[in-house]
Amino acid sequence: MNKFAKFVALIFVIALVCAPVAVFAQDAAPAADAAAVAQTAAVDLTPLYGLAAGLVLIGAAYGIGRIGATSVESMARQPEAAGKIQTAMIISAALIEGVTFFALIVCMLK
Repeated sequence: MNKFAKFVALIFVIALVCAPVAVFAQDAAPAADAAAVAQTAAVDLTPLYGLAAGLVLIGAAYGIGRIGATSVESMARQPEAAGKIQTAMIISAALIEGVTFFALIVCMLK
């Protein structure tokens, strides 16, 4: 892994660690009535749904990219098996896309 990829991974980890701190932050003055207390006790995770959808898409793109790269490399090494490799590549990419669509729908429904 090169230095840039390590840096990007570090930034993602820091963002994932620091995001809950901002979400769970409370106001300085506590509310007096019970309805206001119940309203402030509920945590709004709506901003994190976009982050989750982005992470789903990044993971899917990375997975499909790896499938494409390794399948083309293996086709170059064994041209006689190109048909079987291509079929397996398309099936794998379709499965990844199916899981990605499911995860995106779950993110959008929340």
